[in-house]
Amino acid sequence: MTSLRAPLTVYGMSVSGNCHKVRLLLEQLGTRYHWVEVDSAHGQTHTPDFLAMNPNAKVPLVQRDDGRVLPESNAILFWLAEGTPYLSSDGWERAQTLRWMFFEQYSHEPCLAVARFISGWTPPDSPRRAELARLRERSAQALAVMEEHLGTAPWFSGRAYGIADIALFAYTDVAADGGVALAPYPAVQAWLQRVREQPGFVPMPAPLPEVQALFAQSR
Repeated sequence: MTSLRAPLTVYGMSVSGNCHKVRLLLEQLGTRYHWVEVDSAHGQTHTPDFLAMNPNAKVPLVQRDDGRVLPESNAILFWLAEGTPYLSSDGWERAQTLRWMFFEQYSHEPCLAVARFISGWTPPDSPRRAELARLRERSAQALAVMEEHLGTAPWFSGRAYGIADIALFAYTDVAADGGVALAPYPAVQAWLQRVREQPGFVPMPAPLPEVQALFAQSR
């Protein structure tokens, strides 16, 4: 839901999972926002104007109409979800939500997201491709942890769908782009489908054809 007069501006790269998390929650909340496309893969986060907002040179980043800015995808999710059904008011469930969001950024995203980036945004002769085997192995370990949890619970955010599910969904849903198979994880696949069936769900846009071609070559 975009508007030039929206009270919130989001700087993001549409095909980034970290950025898509923010877009998905905003759409599900029905929040008005203005999306500014930033190609972080080609250096657009290193301009002086962007670095003035985020010296860490990363997207996503949200800017309020009062000028305040907030980077880091999961911090943004937590702020946006406060007081909504996407973040429980129960202290224990909030802690469980944070547990899985920390897991996503420490044990999940550094494997699945980086495997996807190397597969689609580096040339076939890049020395970084030597990392793929280990990244895929670590991705499988993270997915196995998720599979075990989903054997006893339908969601990662407590009793209902919420921001921990959004955080984990983004890069899990496109795991195949990085050569990570989901077939061994039926509970994860069923959970992905439950997320897709949530009201207001929007899929991540497809990358450019040349990126998709590199994905195919890397599998």
